Amino acid sequence: MTKHDIGVVGAGRVGAVLAAAFRAAGHDVVAAAGESDASRGRIEALLPGVRAGKPTEVARSCDLLLLTVPDDMLGNVVTMLAASGAIGEGQLVVHTSGRHGLAVLEPAREVGARTVAMHPAMTFTGTEVDLPRLSGCVFGVTALAADRDLAESLVADLGGRAMWVPEDRRTLYHAGLAHGANHLVTLVAEAMEILSAAGAEDPAATLRPLLTAALDNSLAEGDAALTGPIVRGDVETVRAHVADLVANAPQTLPSYVAMAHATLDRAVTDGRLLPIRASSMLRVLAAAEAHLPTVLAAGLRPSSTGEAPR
Repeated sequence: MTKHDIGVVGAGRVGAVLAAAFRAAGHDVVAAAGESDASRGRIEALLPGVRAGKPTEVARSCDLLLLTVPDDMLGNVVTMLAASGAIGEGQLVVHTSGRHGLAVLEPAREVGARTVAMHPAMTFTGTEVDLPRLSGCVFGVTALAADRDLAESLVADLGGRAMWVPEDRRTLYHAGLAHGANHLVTLVAEAMEILSAAGAEDPAATLRPLLTAALDNSLAEGDAALTGPIVRGDVETVRAHVADLVANAPQTLPSYVAMAHATLDRAVTDGRLLPIRASSMLRVLAAAEAHLPTVLAAGLRPSSTGEAPR
């Protein structure tokens, strides 16, 4: 293993954890930059003894620069570091953005740096809890052919597996992850709100076995794992769902209707729901959509009747 002196710019949830993992793998983390109190706290907790400095100081102190700043800041940070002379010939510059590939690192390449995009397909807490989760984690990697072996070795040092993502597919790759993970959090949070409105004392415990099974089944079987009233064509059950959501959890109605539409489309496409039944379901969803402006205009307050339009 080639040992690197690593500097990290952006000691957020991802940066501090990856730097700590590199350190555990035998690399030296020589400096870290983080402006917020939370970032400084992560440096102290996860990277004890590592010097904190300004981004330019960090970049000049290392041969592997890890850029873990937010997507929208990345271009400006790279441009600033390259223009200031903080990035130099032969230096390795790695960013962890899911959206961006190598193009955003072009200012660094122009001054002679080698560049790699290396995004962990994982959600982070920014604590030591994340470290064992890196084992087996897939990293979406984009690199020039000459740098592929190097990129793969870095991923291996973190305990991960490289997935090669073409430059022009980075945003699509990231959209898939965001849709699956971020929107899942929103969906689960709304499901817990609905169960709380139904009187569940511990909605998380109620959902956990169901969601675990649904996730495992869908990852293994795709659409074949679909169950529930949409797939069965239980039109009146869906109508009743909409009415009760309007009355008791109206903030969840827009996403319920949107996901019901998507589920209906998939059930029809794979032949599990007859078109005539699907037409009835569509009418219920269309009525719910017509009701949305009233619900939203009321500030997402429960309606007085709790009845969905028929």
